[in-house]
Amino acid sequence: MALIGLRNFYYATMTTEDTATTAATYGTPKRIVGINSIDINPTVNKATLYGDDSALATASSLGEIEVTLDIADLPIEDLAALLGHTISDGVMVSKGSDSAPYVAIMFESEKHNGEIRYVKLLKGKFSESQETINTRGDSIEYQVPQITGTFVSRTNDSAWKHTRDTTNTSVATAWYASVDM
Repeated sequence: MALIGLRNFYYATMTTEDTATTAATYGTPKRIVGINSIDINPTVNKATLYGDDSALATASSLGEIEVTLDIADLPIEDLAALLGHTISDGVMVSKGSDSAPYVAIMFESEKHNGEIRYVKLLKGKFSESQETINTRGDSIEYQVPQITGTFVSRTNDSAWKHTRDTTNTSVATAWYASVDM
C-alpha cells in the first residue's frame, strides 16, 4: 500500500475520559491547515517462550505510540489547546503546572490505487518539543514547527486507531464531523 501525500489534519479534545464502564467523549474536531508529515511509531513488546531447544510460543502487546507532527504553521491557539496552555490577550502563557489534555487526531492520505486512507488516532497527549530556529543564510530554508505526543489505547474499548480505505469522497464529511464513527 503506497501512500501519496497527506492532508486534512484535525484534532479533537477528549471532554470526558474513558473508563472501564464509560466511553470517551470528544469536542468538535478542529482543522489545522498545513500538515507536512506525521510519524507514527508504535512500541510493540514481544516475548518468545523457548523449550526443548526451540521456540514454543510467541506473544506481543502494544505499548505506547509515539507520534510526531510537522506542520507548516501551528497557530498558538491550537498549540495552547494541544499542550494545555492558556491564551491571554493574544499571548500564549505556558506554565510548568499546565497539563495537556487527551486528544484524538485525524487525517487522510491518497493511496496509489486512487482510494483515500482515513486515519484516526484516538487517545494521546502532546508535550513540549525541542525548537530549533536558524538565521536566514544565502538560501531560504523553511523551519516548520514540530510537536510530539504519546498515544495509548482507550480504556473502555482498547481501541487506539481507526482506519478506513474508500473511493467514496462523501465519507470525508462524516469522518471529520466527530471522533466517534
